[in-house]
Amino acid sequence: MSRSKRSAEQPPPEFCFDRNLGKSVPARLSELGWKVHRICDLFPDDAQQTDDATWITAALVRGWVPVCKDGRIRGRDHERRPLEEHAGVLFYLDNQGLPIAEMVRRLHAAQDAIHRAVARCGPATYAVRVDRIERTWP
Repeated sequence: MSRSKRSAEQPPPEFCFDRNLGKSVPARLSELGWKVHRICDLFPDDAQQTDDATWITAALVRGWVPVCKDGRIRGRDHERRPLEEHAGVLFYLDNQGLPIAEMVRRLHAAQDAIHRAVARCGPATYAVRVDRIERTWP
């Protein structure tokens, strides 16, 4: 579905970025037109004491799509539970060691595929790979 057709039907999704993506990744995506939120804006102390299940739930109840770079979340029952309870979709970068510019490039290049996956609802997790997104759970 094209961005113009989707925007006529529903607004584009909003995303909530885990602190492990830093401040630059969401800031650069915001400059590219993404609607972004950071967990450090929701929780005190830069969200240092906030566990994954808590921030994922906080994002989902606001209608935001969680984005991180820790693919291990998909294998942890307590961290998947919010996705199951809220029919949520989570995206993660498949390589935790990417430079900021590559993280931004991969996410932005996959934007249309990400929006389509969000529209399909969940629960689901997707890896953002170098050239595509791939559903990795369930």
